[in-house]
Amino acid sequence: MKIYNHDITHYTHDCNAGNELYAGRALGLTAPDDKIQLPEALKSEWSAIAAHYAQVGLNHTHDVIWDISIPEMDQHPDHEISVYFFGDVMSPHDTYRQLFEKWDARFHQVVEHINSKNHFIRLAEELNIPVPKTLRFDNLAAAKASNDITFPCFVKPAVSDHGFGITRCDNEADLKDAFAHCGPNDPLQIQEEVNATAFLNLQYEVTHEGVHPVLASEQILEGCVHLGNRYPASHEPWDEITTFATWMGDHGMKGIFAVDVAVCPAGTDTRYVAIECNPRFNGSSYPTIIAKQLGIPAWSSVTYATPLRSLKEIDLEGITFDATTGKGVILINWGTIKVGKIAVLLAGSEAEQAELGQELKARLKL
Repeated sequence: MKIYNHDITHYTHDCNAGNELYAGRALGLTAPDDKIQLPEALKSEWSAIAAHYAQVGLNHTHDVIWDISIPEMDQHPDHEISVYFFGDVMSPHDTYRQLFEKWDARFHQVVEHINSKNHFIRLAEELNIPVPKTLRFDNLAAAKASNDITFPCFVKPAVSDHGFGITRCDNEADLKDAFAHCGPNDPLQIQEEVNATAFLNLQYEVTHEGVHPVLASEQILEGCVHLGNRYPASHEPWDEITTFATWMGDHGMKGIFAVDVAVCPAGTDTRYVAIECNPRFNGSSYPTIIAKQLGIPAWSSVTYATPLRSLKEIDLEGITFDATTGKGVILINWGTIKVGKIAVLLAGSEAEQAELGQELKARLKL
């Protein structure tokens, strides 16, 4: 039995409205005997999402705690803990770090260590895993003093998510503007732009039996921002990342983590370049796990904006996932409908996915 709390607000620097609603997307991961913590704001959507999951054949828990406080998990010691991120990025007072240290200090320490993009690049280099040319800095003054910066490049906070704070720079003027948005004491990196034909998300899971590849998907990006994923991917370079995945397992990682990899042509060969590690669940994890449970062999995950503000307003008749055809729409990040966003899985061939997407957009009033 597990207790799920996939609140992202103690992790993300993104200040967009509705971050507390992301906890809802963990519902599709649960089993009937689990517990899940959800924000009270989602009570009004519960009957609709429960009916939708019943229709698509997805079993899940109905044991809901309408409170997303992390300390609430400590009240259920008989349940294994599942959180979005086993650390605390946002609190300057170590509000949750003390709990994570108590629950599993080794797990917590490897998560917070590798969550730094600078630490990941350093380790990848030590393990002889190809990475882009990356300059690492402890603070903004050190970056400004560097004479080694070439263009085009990306300025990245050492700790960020969802592309937050990442800026592409073509010249000195862009670089100056990017620096103006960096905290003076925050570590950062400046990374060369890679000539990639695709970006992959390689997901792993650490269990009592060891580290196992879960699924390779191809990222759907808009600039630096992750919009969704597509499976199957054009490449599955598991062997290139094996030493790092083993290192993670050896140093206490548990559950899901993922590595972003760029697919770069190199003459007649292909070079796979590691960009960063997400030592946590990520946007692709939720559709991946649901697709595996339902035996869906081809899918894409997409996020749409919509003027609608409730699941009850969305008409999915005739396009809801049907296990007999293997085609249709499944709601994934459903709670964010309250702020006009909805993430879905589109199951079927690429042509069927495109057809479903167009039909869904019309029904979302787009």
